[in-house]
Formats: sequence, C-alpha cells, structure tokens
Amino acid sequence: MAVLRPFDKLPQLNSGVLLLVGSDEALQRQLAEAILQEKKDFNISIHLATSLPLPSERDHLRPRIDLVVFMIDIKSKYSLKNVETSLAYVDASFFLGKVCFLVTGVGRVNACSIETNAVCKLGETYCSPVLFCELELEGVRTATAQRLVRMLRICAGLLPGVSALSFVSLMRKSDDD
Repeated sequence: MAVLRPFDKLPQLNSGVLLLVGSDEALQRQLAEAILQEKKDFNISIHLATSLPLPSERDHLRPRIDLVVFMIDIKSKYSLKNVETSLAYVDASFFLGKVCFLVTGVGRVNACSIETNAVCKLGETYCSPVLFCELELEGVRTATAQRLVRMLRICAGLLPGVSALSFVSLMRKSDDD
C-alpha cells in the first residue's frame, strides 16, 4: 500500500494515463467510455479505482499515471470522505498540476448532501482545479470528457511549451475575484 508518485516510472511514448478515483463505479465507466470515444492524436489508458491506495502487488505492471481525477458525488457525503481519505496516498508532487477534482450531480441542487464550499476549499487546499458537471446528461458528459482529454494531453507532456504546473496556474481563481 504505497503512496502514488508521479515521476517514479518512465512515460510511454505518445500516450497518457488517467486514473479516475471515486465511489460511483457506473459514472466512472460512463466517463471513461466518453473519454475513449473522443477524437485524439495520442493513446489514452484509463484506470478506475474506488479509493486509494492502489494494491501494491501489481505496482510493477502499472504505468506512470499522468493525471488523477477525484470524482466527488455532491449527493453523497461518503463520496467526499472517500476522496479525503484517498488524498493521503498521493505524493505531494502530484499536486503540481496532475490532480483535479470532478464534482458530479450538480444539476440537482435540492438533493445536495455536500456544500459546494467544502469542495472548493478542498481544491484550494490542494492547489488543484475543481470542475463541476452533471455526468448523467450525455452532452455535459461529452464536454467533460473533452476537457479531461485536453488536461491529460498537457499533464502527459504532449503539448509543447505548456507544463501541467503552468496550466493549473492558469485555471486557478485569482485572489481579486
């Protein structure tokens, strides 16, 4: 049960590896399928996990992970607690642009169990972007998949002149807002 580290393995040529961490496996699969259907000029591998740490017995087979997406269901306090617990197993250098929080279920404000401020605070604490979406809607799921593909391309180092750290600094909210 080791800590997930971003640079302990060599990258694969012209490919990016995405890790989706969340308690709703059905939404993970739907999002993964939408990502794989997107038009792209590089290979994408997607790994799904309900929580971290990942099992260490398969660590030698696991590729380098370029982007970790923590999925939080706004209707489930367990989902937020699961993500908070999993964050302890992520190396601090991952938070230099290789992590984002994806909040799902935001279309149903009346069914929220989690305050959006709590999730935003989590993003601020870990210096990582927070994306809000409704994955049950196909159009929003497709748009979210497109955004994650663009983020993965940057995090995998496949976009010349743009690093994951510079990209995440562009996505951060300014203090003047």
